[in-house]
Formats: sequence, structure tokens, C-alpha cells
Amino acid sequence: MNRRSFFKKTLGTVAAVSVAQLVANRVAFAEDLPHVDEASPQATGLGYHHDAAKTDTAKYKNYVAGSDCSKCQLYTGAAGAEWGPCALFPGKAVNAKGWCSAFVKKA
Repeated sequence: MNRRSFFKKTLGTVAAVSVAQLVANRVAFAEDLPHVDEASPQATGLGYHHDAAKTDTAKYKNYVAGSDCSKCQLYTGAAGAEWGPCALFPGKAVNAKGWCSAFVKKA
């Protein structure tokens, strides 16, 4: 190995490790995410509740008993997890037993 290729490989490795560390630090795990505040404007606008049973069925006609965040396409939490990320609440975790008006049943 000549000097030039040594420096190229070393520099490439250092750059790759640095980028990997930056990406790893930005990945948020569901247990580290703050929970959605039910009183926040976004949550109230979507009719979100941590407990789907508290949904105002008179106001949200699309609510179907038994539907909850864990069965929604927007929920990306692990199966069986109590809390998980949702595409509608970036950087926050929703309760798997929660519900909002944007519910879309998983296929």
C-alpha cells in the first residue's frame, strides 16, 4: 500500500465513522420521546386521546370501537409497545391504545 492510498482509506474511514455517529445520535427511540400532550393544539385538533375509549363519538363519527393507534398505518411503534412514534406528531410518542381522527387502518 502506498502513502496516497493509505491516506485515502484512512480519511474515508474517519469520515464514515463521523457520519455514522451523527446519524446514531439523531435516532430517537420511542422510550426517549416525550409523550404527546393531549391539550396541545395539534392533539385537540385531531381529537387525540391517550385512551381511545375517551373519544367523543358524537363529534368523531369515523371512530370505530376497537380502533387504536397500534392498528393505524401512521403509528410506527414496535408491536406490543405501550408508546410509539406517529407520523402526525414528529418527535413525540403516542399511546398505542390512543386514537385520533386521522386513523387509517393498517392493511
